[in-house]
Amino acid sequence: MTTASLSAGAAAALPITGTTRVFLILGDPVSQVRAPEMFNHLFRTHGIDAVLAPAHVRPADLERFVRNVTAAGNIDGLWLAIPHKTAMVELLDRCDRLGRAAGAVNAARRNPDGSLEGALFDGIGFVKALDHFGIPCAGRDALVVGVGGGGVAIAASLCERGVRRLALYDNVPGRTATVASRLQAEFGVEVVALDAADPAGFDIVVNSTPLGLRPGDPLPFDVARCEGHAAVIDILMKNQPTPLLQACRARGLACHPGYEMLIQQIPEYLAFFGYQALARRVQADATDLRALLAPQQPPVTLASTFQETTP
Repeated sequence: MTTASLSAGAAAALPITGTTRVFLILGDPVSQVRAPEMFNHLFRTHGIDAVLAPAHVRPADLERFVRNVTAAGNIDGLWLAIPHKTAMVELLDRCDRLGRAAGAVNAARRNPDGSLEGALFDGIGFVKALDHFGIPCAGRDALVVGVGGGGVAIAASLCERGVRRLALYDNVPGRTATVASRLQAEFGVEVVALDAADPAGFDIVVNSTPLGLRPGDPLPFDVARCEGHAAVIDILMKNQPTPLLQACRARGLACHPGYEMLIQQIPEYLAFFGYQALARRVQADATDLRALLAPQQPPVTLASTFQETTP
């Protein structure tokens, strides 16, 4: 089955009835999100009466929107996209450890008692993607450029996985120092805030800024400064290959888009929202999702080169 037929089939064969369980993904903007394609394909394929729909919600409207939609008995949960991952934390009754440490979540469910519980899966998906590519974390030096909701999630999971040193950069004054202090206290890893996005000296370099979404965006950092053995991950999933990935490939660097990070989160979301059996199935085999999400973007894995630098 082709990717086009998968997408068309998912759209055509997803009936919405009075019994359908509804999930929403909130963002501003929301046109770039790929989660509805993935989850609606899974719901349709596995006969689950549920749907994930995008909702364009401005930051000023977030609290009012969340309070209203979670009062609906058939709306079971929310996905959070940029820029709502950090603001959502204040609206929760409970949150998992990674969410508390990062100060951000990308999923929230309504429990039977009416409480809202949040969890953070961006970082889990990211480190599982590194596993998939054969890129080790433990004992490595990593740089995360952009510490909004996605970046801080990645930073927290890198700390949990035992990086030797983590550096953070963001163009919002004071943000990196606050995040660095919180993560270092939580995980006991050396976390530093940088004054510039300089990738020199790092084994893993992550772009979690929105740079690359719009034509004419500058690169988030100078690729010429990357170490020859470095692995670069650009978590953007729009405008592929992004200018950053093109620049990295021109240098022969190991580089990857954010597709696998999303794929590796899918079982986490499914289990969080109560679909444990489907979560196990997807974790065991996500071949069709990879074909649906990035049919023209096979991963460029240079793990052997990366591993040759192991001390």
